[in-house]
Amino acid sequence: MKKLEAIAITFTLLISLVGCGGHTSDANESRSSGRPSMSEGTETLKGTEVLEDSIVTVQVSSEIKELEKGFSAVRYEGEDGFAAFLAGGGAKTDREVVQFLVSGIFMGNQGGLTMNTQAFGCSTLSVQNAEGGYFFGRNFDWNTCDALVVTSYPQDGYASVSTVNLDFIRQGAGEMLSDEMVTMAALYAPLDGMNERGLCVSVNMIQDGAAISQDTGKTDITTTTAIRLLLNQAATVDEALDLLRQYDLHASMDYMVHFAIADAAGNSVAVEYIDNEMIVVETPVLTNFYLAEGEKQGIGTNQSHERFDILTETIAEKPSMTQTEVRDALDSVSKDNFGEFESTEWSIVFDQSALTAAYYHRENYEEAYFFQITGE
Repeated sequence: MKKLEAIAITFTLLISLVGCGGHTSDANESRSSGRPSMSEGTETLKGTEVLEDSIVTVQVSSEIKELEKGFSAVRYEGEDGFAAFLAGGGAKTDREVVQFLVSGIFMGNQGGLTMNTQAFGCSTLSVQNAEGGYFFGRNFDWNTCDALVVTSYPQDGYASVSTVNLDFIRQGAGEMLSDEMVTMAALYAPLDGMNERGLCVSVNMIQDGAAISQDTGKTDITTTTAIRLLLNQAATVDEALDLLRQYDLHASMDYMVHFAIADAAGNSVAVEYIDNEMIVVETPVLTNFYLAEGEKQGIGTNQSHERFDILTETIAEKPSMTQTEVRDALDSVSKDNFGEFESTEWSIVFDQSALTAAYYHRENYEEAYFFQITGE
């Protein structure tokens, strides 16, 4: 590796207490009216000296900030409407999620908004931190896309940092979505993330003709709203599993998926759905094939097996790692190793104790964007 330049960006998320400050007047009006509102506040994000001496200071507010081409960040603060989404029955499809946003959040102003999740590949690993605690690493493999990091400070729920593929949030021809609309839609479309309790979650695709569409009369959730549910409400793997069992999951666009979930105590599992039955498998590594025992076990791409074996062998050789070693493990299974048209659009190392997220964009492992969740 060349000399590592680390750009450290710290997001300070103030955890709301009833009657305490931290919201603008608009956010307070949002609570009384029941409508979400974007905070107009601005945070100063100061670089800290990490690994090397590159320091960057950035101003980020509720306006989407481009950090480099194809990689942006935004902060949301206030009522996110998610409790109302669940209370209203949730959604079985991405289209129904959009309908909720348009009618319940945007007050009928659609702006050409659509959501369209498409197939992608991923690798995740959970490993002990050499300095104590645990890391969760994640690669998102897809075509070239625009990524958005969303730090969420919900009025009712845990603070979190998550990542969204903006190609999945579309606008109609001739339409322009405001930053507020994009950010609100992004809250309902995370593909991975970590919350203030150190719970991490990622969705990984499986190449299979089957789909997930549970129908037991419970509230409905989609692939990405399941992730938002866990980030907002779950502190541990056990809590995450209990929550998922309370809902009927419907995989977006009929793609088969499974979830990687890990907590700050080092518990890590894969959650799979076979014949619409939820199955939990303990594992520190997840790629893109079934792990659960039975006739489906192993179904997925050949390359996903190769990536799984590489990461499993790496953890066996290094049962505890530094942040740099986790980064290198993700690099070892990034798409540039396999000569495909896809790329690893982002890699993340979540530190589940320090509550930091180190992002590497488009396989540039020499430069990291650091985000930190803190409560004050």
